Amino acid sequence: MKTTCALILAGVTSMGLAASAFADDYITLASTTSTENSGLFDAILPQFENATGIKVRVVAVGTGQAFEIARRGDADTLLVHDTAGEQRFVENGYASERADVMYNDFVVIGPTDDPANVRDAKNAAEAFAAIAEAEEPFASRGDDSGTNRAELRLWENAGVEPNGSWYRELGSGMGPTLNTAAAMDAYVMSDRATWVAFENRQNLTLLFEGDEVLFNQYGSLLLSEEKHPHLKQDLAEQWHKWLVSEQGQQAIADFTVDGQQLFFPNAR
Repeated sequence: MKTTCALILAGVTSMGLAASAFADDYITLASTTSTENSGLFDAILPQFENATGIKVRVVAVGTGQAFEIARRGDADTLLVHDTAGEQRFVENGYASERADVMYNDFVVIGPTDDPANVRDAKNAAEAFAAIAEAEEPFASRGDDSGTNRAELRLWENAGVEPNGSWYRELGSGMGPTLNTAAAMDAYVMSDRATWVAFENRQNLTLLFEGDEVLFNQYGSLLLSEEKHPHLKQDLAEQWHKWLVSEQGQQAIADFTVDGQQLFFPNAR
């Protein structure tokens, strides 16, 4: 009887250890709301998990907040879209490696009747200047995201310091910002992927696109083991390498919404 009990106990213990080890086979990824809202992760994460057995838990926030999460050591890896900020992150020792993963572009959305005549703009700076001059409502994410940082650079290019009642800083993600813009009949800048996947458009339409300054690069960062030794570096490295592998790049290229490819692998 004692032998039987011992065997049962040993079996339960080994099962518990196996379950514990399996439960530990995950990484926490801090990423942007655009990769989440567009449905990209729903498409590519199962492929990565099937290939490696590693699960990915996504924390979808603005790029600035993703950086802060990683600085605290609360994420194992990053996928964001602010190249200059990513390079500083590496230079400051918070990440050991950065890789271009994919790209798309930003677009300017607004009411169909386009009271600021954004459709007639020759470039993005002219489009933004026209909105400011007309003082038509503009919904800004205002959340230090990659999109918000790009938007602020565009106002600077246009020689405009956005303020006044027409400029609404919301402090929200891309999806909620588009919802607010739809309710307000306001102009807004969005990454293309979130806009294409967005359903509550009401009177909004795409008004301006194609300027090279609207290019939107995404990068993967492998975080510093020296800064945070507790990070799951080996698992995170598998994710980082998979993203730029042939399989990962093909998974990104294959993701479409309504037949439209939303992200393009290997930008440059």
